[in-house]
Amino acid sequence: MDVIKTRKDLNRFLTIEKAKLDIKRPFIMRITYSEGFRVYRFFKNLRYLEYYLNKKKKPWDYVPLAWRYWNHRRMKLKYSFYIHPNTLGEGFHLVHSGFVRIAVFATLGKNCTVLPRVLIGKKKPGIENPEVIIGDNCYIGTGVTILGPIKIGNNVTIAAGSVVTQDVPDSCIIGGIPAKILKKL
Repeated sequence: MDVIKTRKDLNRFLTIEKAKLDIKRPFIMRITYSEGFRVYRFFKNLRYLEYYLNKKKKPWDYVPLAWRYWNHRRMKLKYSFYIHPNTLGEGFHLVHSGFVRIAVFATLGKNCTVLPRVLIGKKKPGIENPEVIIGDNCYIGTGVTILGPIKIGNNVTIAAGSVVTQDVPDSCIIGGIPAKILKKL
């Protein structure tokens, strides 16, 4: 997974995500209380937080880092996006606002799309390494629960309301409780 370490990386991530969210006039979206603007604002702050966390820090970088941490916590509580820094790949797309929880031990690949009411966590308390790895170009439907430790391949579509508890191969559609392969692509 790519990590934001330079200003160039930060601008690349922000440009891609701004295009995915179809943000053309942020000021108009802000004054009209657009739902898309809330998502854009949260992810813009998240990407800046990742930048300040990952870059080689100078003494004056700790003030914006503290500001971004504080703002991230405030927005997590306000918008119900519980997403930790350095868990999302480039081109992540959250379709619209609603509860989303992506645990600190999860890693999502490039160009993943997530709908609301998604929970990525662990199967039970006390698991030593509950790592959740989700590949590139995955689509996660509404109300999906992914419980680690688990590895989900590239180009996977997870149907709405599914509970994923076992590893998933590349290029397939899965669904159900517990999730199973519905179709190979």
